[in-house]
Amino acid sequence: MVRSLTRDGTRRFYDRLGAGQDRQAFYEDAATRRLVELAHFDRAEAVLELGCGTGRFAGSLFEQYLSRDCRYVGVDLSPHMVELATDQLALWQERARVRVGAVDDPLPDDDGAFDRVVANYVFDLLLPDDTAAALAEAARVLRPGGVLCTTSLTHGVTGASRALTRAWTAAWRRRPLVVGGCRPIALADALEPAGWHIRRREVVVAWAIPSEVVVATPPAATG
Repeated sequence: MVRSLTRDGTRRFYDRLGAGQDRQAFYEDAATRRLVELAHFDRAEAVLELGCGTGRFAGSLFEQYLSRDCRYVGVDLSPHMVELATDQLALWQERARVRVGAVDDPLPDDDGAFDRVVANYVFDLLLPDDTAAALAEAARVLRPGGVLCTTSLTHGVTGASRALTRAWTAAWRRRPLVVGGCRPIALADALEPAGWHIRRREVVVAWAIPSEVVVATPPAATG
């Protein structure tokens, strides 16, 4: 039987973790930098971030990439993370809004409201049914020409990264809380059967931790 943190357990974990989440930057930043390069955020008009955490990634987008007219919405299950992200984005409060919400629940946003949907290290927390629900909502709120932009823990591609991800997966199976509910996944396994078109997929390894970087268009946008 596949085990994972419950929604309440996940909320409590990340409420406690708070700003400590940014300590994962030592391996996450290499992947998110590559994601920014592949997804052309300088052309974005409206960005939705699922699982926005402390708002650190969104802050870097505002500082370096987003146009003056681009608006941003962040969603996170943890009320404490929403507080941190709101503070982080205070300089851009006229264009940035952050709210509490589960990424696999129906979103209150209109169809086609965004041209970028971002999910950094979110899908590696979700089980398959929750992933399918989140992807369906992402497809709904993306406008024609919009893209899903994701990073996730993934399976190793080098000797060291394979060994690490085997150990990580074993720890997750025994006690998900030890690894914050995350485990290595292959997001393409969920995207392709659902009709998403993967424009770019790369694996970035930092400190022997492999991350999958994916930019994809939803089923309705494929030709």
